Amino acid sequence: MTGTARKTVAITGATGFVGSRMLDLVVREGYDARALTRRKQDDRPGVTWVRGALDDKASLARLCSGADMVLHIAGVVNAPDRAGFEAGNVAGTLAVIEAAKRAGTKRFIHVSSLAATQPQLSIYGETKAKAEKLVKTSGLDWTILRPPAVYGPGDGEFLDLFKMARLGFVTLPPDANGLLSVIHVHDLCQALLALLPEQEDFTAQIFEVDDGKPGGWTQAGFAKAIGQAMGKRVATVGIPKSLLRFAARADRLARGDKAKLTADRVNYFCHDDWTIDPRRRLPTQLWQAQIETRQGLKDTATWYRHNDWL
Repeated sequence: MTGTARKTVAITGATGFVGSRMLDLVVREGYDARALTRRKQDDRPGVTWVRGALDDKASLARLCSGADMVLHIAGVVNAPDRAGFEAGNVAGTLAVIEAAKRAGTKRFIHVSSLAATQPQLSIYGETKAKAEKLVKTSGLDWTILRPPAVYGPGDGEFLDLFKMARLGFVTLPPDANGLLSVIHVHDLCQALLALLPEQEDFTAQIFEVDDGKPGGWTQAGFAKAIGQAMGKRVATVGIPKSLLRFAARADRLARGDKAKLTADRVNYFCHDDWTIDPRRRLPTQLWQAQIETRQGLKDTATWYRHNDWL
């Protein structure tokens, strides 16, 4: 990090899949970090752990105290009902914004989702869109980053696809030619790191990032890439929407609140274009994806195997 004074970054979601890697990165780059956590964590250089949660205003005040910028990563990707999404994505974002303003912290980087561009499809997307509106009207020096599907070592969301690929097949939404963008977690964190410094080009801007593949992946193409990462030739099986709804009910019965395929996700999964808007890319002189996705998927499969996730 350039400059003489060490800047302090307040991070929500610092113990999650993206946040834990981001925490490592900001400390390595010479920032001081204040990190929100629900559970006691081991002491580590450069990190001040703040016990609390998004619904604990006192802990958010401690988190933002003395911070030069807030990196709001925490959010709810999956919940059993609307209340869970509203609490995590809307009320939680508002609480962090208010804490930042009270602490005098000006810079606010918000991790949203491509789902916010299609709020009619899911409660998740609707609540992420609401959160964006809160950030945009906050009066802070804000920047919003919308990642697409994020994968990488330690990710639990894509794990079921790798497990299916190991068996020689991958189930897909009805339109196997539907498009999606993806990004490796390391590249996403590097993009967030590029957004931390105060720059006029970042103020009041929404950016979208991906792996750089022009036009994104087809659903079938990405499934086959996962198969290659597992050393398998996979058959792709398109599932009608009605069957996906049935499968969502079955997953809820089997895994309860930990179900991966939920009713809220069915419409989201069946949408035929989850690619980023190229006009919203970060300037290439500031950031470009470095991890080629086929290699990234192989590395992810290797991590799953070594950690007995498969």
